[in-house]
Amino acid sequence: MPAHPIAIDDLPRAVRYQNGVLHILDQRRLPAEVVMEDCQGAEPVERAIRELRVRGAPAIGIAAAWGLVVEAEHAEAVDPAHLREHISGWAARLRSARPTAVNLAWAVDRMLARLKATGGDCGAVIATLRREAQSIEDEDRVICRAIGRHGLELLTPGCGVLTHCNAGSLAVSERGTALAPLYAAGEQGLPVRIFADETRPVLQGARLTAWELDQAGLDVTLICDNMAASLMAEGAIDLVIVGTDRVTANGDVVNKIGTLGVAILARHFGIPFYVACPSSTFDAATATGSEVEIEERDEREVTHIAGIPIAPEGVKVRNPAFDVTPAELVTGIITEHGIARAPLASNLRRLLAA
Repeated sequence: MPAHPIAIDDLPRAVRYQNGVLHILDQRRLPAEVVMEDCQGAEPVERAIRELRVRGAPAIGIAAAWGLVVEAEHAEAVDPAHLREHISGWAARLRSARPTAVNLAWAVDRMLARLKATGGDCGAVIATLRREAQSIEDEDRVICRAIGRHGLELLTPGCGVLTHCNAGSLAVSERGTALAPLYAAGEQGLPVRIFADETRPVLQGARLTAWELDQAGLDVTLICDNMAASLMAEGAIDLVIVGTDRVTANGDVVNKIGTLGVAILARHFGIPFYVACPSSTFDAATATGSEVEIEERDEREVTHIAGIPIAPEGVKVRNPAFDVTPAELVTGIITEHGIARAPLASNLRRLLAA
């Protein structure tokens, strides 16, 4: 990474609302193509979430919130009651688009609560939904910057940081969660060596993390998933920072498949393993990670790369999108309120309550 500070104000945006249109960056086509999809209703937003055109727990929550806005703006509602019923139906569909990430349900439920509490005509309902979606996005931006500040405390000049999947600007409003401390380091000219796992089977690390860090001018090295142990053994990795889609009440971390393996390796080599996430990702209602529904995705994600078959036709496939890292393997969780360390169950609740 350059020894001088870098500017990151022009980082790619996953979701952008403007004048009744929601623009979603189609992340399936990165890095070869940068294509924005224009959505003027909730149906293309739901499809974008299901098909990973937009992904990352905070980003899909933001997308769903704006999806309800554009649906309301373009709906042919005859009265406020009809509009509320119409939006409530779409809220249920968006909420179920991806079951594992808690931020999606959190954002949709927040929009629904505002919808039910709003009186006035259709224009007033739409204006309220628009303000709430903007608040969700603005708050996420503040949260990401705060996570970056707190996580920056963990970084030292020249340290090697391993990350898995994509928890950067493409997964949130800006800067990211796991990548936010790295962007903060870049702004201050603090040299950090970043290693990005490729993250099979959809290659978010290769296609997204490596791409956005390289676009920002940071020192990033792409590695295959099965190279992490070797780099740890040779002393290239000083700490691990990953994002998460859900943290359960006991501190278990639900994140992209492969995270558990990285955590086990980090424990073996005595490397700190940190998780970065907003407080909205904490799911106090779910006791442990074993209770979380793990999404099983299309087998073609495993048997094909870029549409090209790489496995025998008809072979049996498992494709869970996430795994559960037990709390005892997690050194700490970086939130917008600070870093919660072990024991996670009590310290995380105490930190968020404060």
